[in-house]
Amino acid sequence: MNQTQLDPRAPLVLDTRELGRRPGSQHEVHRSVPAPADLGIEVLAVPEGSPVELDLRLEAVMEGVLITGTATATLEGECVRCLEPLRDDLNTRFQELFLNEDGDSNPEDDEESGVGRLVGDLIDLEPLLRDAVVLALPFQPLCEDDCPGLCIECGVRLKDDPEHGHEEPIDPRWAGLTSFSAEPDNKD
Repeated sequence: MNQTQLDPRAPLVLDTRELGRRPGSQHEVHRSVPAPADLGIEVLAVPEGSPVELDLRLEAVMEGVLITGTATATLEGECVRCLEPLRDDLNTRFQELFLNEDGDSNPEDDEESGVGRLVGDLIDLEPLLRDAVVLALPFQPLCEDDCPGLCIECGVRLKDDPEHGHEEPIDPRWAGLTSFSAEPDNKD
């Protein structure tokens, strides 16, 4: 990477010059940024452009900059059982070390291992934010823990109609017998 690839004015690019390079120095950053596109999974995500509150602590270490923080955002999606709209708050913690540009490690190895790298004095927070949010999401979001879902035959939401049911399906091999009445005909 070169420094021209990161725009210091971008909301998720962090300038570390104020921190300095002396190990042990710390700096706190509180920032509200618009959510990038596709921040989440197919059924639950942070809507693009909605605010994401970041509370970060930057700490200079020998190898680079250690970032510890939290991200708070509102999630929107749908229940995987009944397809009702969901809205929930997300508060997730994260921590990552961003290595100095002039470090001993190979940048290609860093990309494969997921290690972040400073670009000059800039850090791109988007991959860190994306990983933290996606890993904090439930695998199958539900509107309630005991959501009964939808009827597999007609699609009725079972929570709205708990007594919902259908007659037992007739085995097609015996369907011809339905023409015979269960009560005998009285022919006198």
